[in-house]
Amino acid sequence: MDINELRGIHTLLVMAVFIGIIWWAFSAHRKKANEEAAHLPFDDDEVDKRTLAQEKTEKKQ
Repeated sequence: MDINELRGIHTLLVMAVFIGIIWWAFSAHRKKANEEAAHLPFDDDEVDKRTLAQEKTEKKQ
């Protein structure tokens, strides 16, 4: 077994791991987590509003 065979095995192993990660990330049981992550940028407005409201009530006290 020479270095080129090891490189070929390594390439196949890395490709299999990559395909496994892609399959895991887009599988059906990850759909809810992916949708939640997709909406994170839009949830910042609600967090900002709550933070501003909380700061206003803290200043009043």
